[in-house]
Amino acid sequence: MWIPLFITGFWNTNTSSSHLWKTKYTKGWTTPLYFSKVDKSFFAPRLASIQAVQGDLDNIAPQWNDSSLETTLPITTNERPAIPRQHFSHLGDTLDPSLMDSVKKRKQRAKEEPLCIVVIGASGDLAKKKTFPALFSLYYHDLLPKDFLIVGYARRQMTQEEFRNSIMESLTCRVIDGPQCQRKMDEFLPKCHYMSGMYDRTEDFVRLDQFLNNFEQSFPNTRVDRLYYLAVPSQVFENVVHHVHESGRTQRGWNRIVMEKPFGKDITSYLQLRNSLRNCISEDEIYRIDHYLGKELVQNLMVLRFANYLFEPLWNRDHIASIQIVFKENFGVEGRAGYFDEYGIIRDIMQNHLLQVMALLGMEQPVTLHAEDIRDEKVKFLRSIRPLKASDFVLGQYRDRQNPQRSYLSEPGVMNDSHTPTFAACVFQVDNRRWSGVPFLMKAGKALDERKAEIRIQFQSVPGGLFSQVVSSHLPHNELVIIVQPDEAIYMRILSKAPGFTSRLEEARLNLFYRTAWEDSKDIPDAYERLILDVIHGEKSLFIRDDELEVAWNIFTPSLKEMEMAQDSWKPILYDYGGRGPIESDYLAAKYAVQWSEGD
Repeated sequence: MWIPLFITGFWNTNTSSSHLWKTKYTKGWTTPLYFSKVDKSFFAPRLASIQAVQGDLDNIAPQWNDSSLETTLPITTNERPAIPRQHFSHLGDTLDPSLMDSVKKRKQRAKEEPLCIVVIGASGDLAKKKTFPALFSLYYHDLLPKDFLIVGYARRQMTQEEFRNSIMESLTCRVIDGPQCQRKMDEFLPKCHYMSGMYDRTEDFVRLDQFLNNFEQSFPNTRVDRLYYLAVPSQVFENVVHHVHESGRTQRGWNRIVMEKPFGKDITSYLQLRNSLRNCISEDEIYRIDHYLGKELVQNLMVLRFANYLFEPLWNRDHIASIQIVFKENFGVEGRAGYFDEYGIIRDIMQNHLLQVMALLGMEQPVTLHAEDIRDEKVKFLRSIRPLKASDFVLGQYRDRQNPQRSYLSEPGVMNDSHTPTFAACVFQVDNRRWSGVPFLMKAGKALDERKAEIRIQFQSVPGGLFSQVVSSHLPHNELVIIVQPDEAIYMRILSKAPGFTSRLEEARLNLFYRTAWEDSKDIPDAYERLILDVIHGEKSLFIRDDELEVAWNIFTPSLKEMEMAQDSWKPILYDYGGRGPIESDYLAAKYAVQWSEGD
């Protein structure tokens, strides 16, 4: 399949299979576009659905919409007749859901089936701040089934009015105007109901089931599905899932259960949880959510790697010197001290969010874009990572010497002698052909100098001394930088000659800022919106499989046990609130001839 790289003026005379498309703009200048060969099997399902592609994907050119554009088709001696587009139309009916399926295709699958959504733990912060706003956003974007019911279930006693008022406070419309937004809220809220009940009492779940059945009986001749969203602590997962299995299943459609981390504290506790849940629900019914996988730039990692010919030949130990994954927050634990003091930054951020990002960066190309193929490759990569030791880490804990009440140890619910780290940096070693010898550096911390999550792929130094007379020190590394949050962007750090009568070399950036590149970037969905939509459609690419989580815990458990069994030896280093974190993290990177470059 021929995919345009859009590299101005690029010509390859040595590639006999190349096609040159002569494209003339009426403004008077000509741009040759080189088409390079990319494996068609990976993105063909997505490309087949784009209106710009007509006929057989191997032989048909993009039909440009710009009327000012003239296109010369490639001339070859072995062209086959174009296959009409309708010959591909049957594929969507026979394939499983795919990561790159269009929203239109997803809506067609799920629109006609009534749906019950039950939010367990509906009175908690997670449900009010994330789950209900995501459901409302899907509603005003017309992405929910036309017939749906939302039930909030929690232990707290509340009237229907109190419940609706509590969730209305967090509902927002990103792009539609005030009156239209209010109208959508007025339509949405009556579809939300509340039921009080315990998490371990059978009769309460029987009442819940009866309430859902009353709604489902309005649709006697169609499938009706149930989605349970568990916005509750992991300690009650087993009770809730057991009662859903015994009293809350529908027999008329699918049953799916969404679970939030943490999934255990180490490999032992995770396996206990997994084995207990297996008695009630199948792996196909479990959706383990990691909201980082729903972030726009994280979703784009596979496209960046596998849809662009430029990057994949360089994506290995021969060309990449190091990979850095950094997560920084400029605030403390803020009301989560009870939970955080039990788990710490390694379990809360690194073992799940950042390791998932690392897997997408390091894995091989999957056979297709379907969930099991993608997750198979992630598991293979994770299995090639060496288990971490305590010596692979630098730990820190924030303090505020100007305002001691902001120090971690002053947070309500934190023990005075707590050794829980609020900062951690570590280095991973990967034992496979692609990545052997390339350090993967990971850093996460709270109460640092800025809020940012980013990925930095640092390339090898330029060999030779061609510019030694111009640059006194060594040439800086090229870097591909992917900013996940807060301002989504991708840019490349390169070296360029400064303009004018000078031989000075300066660093420059090739920028792709989402806010300016796409009009649609003003309405980038929240990660929870994308993930809940995927649950409704049965698309599991962005959810964590059981063996994937098992391998992840196998990587981290040895170091966690080592640090917690000898806490005095691995006491976190104190660092100032609003600073960069312990300087020892720089020494850790220097051991691998790497310098942290975030902020550059």
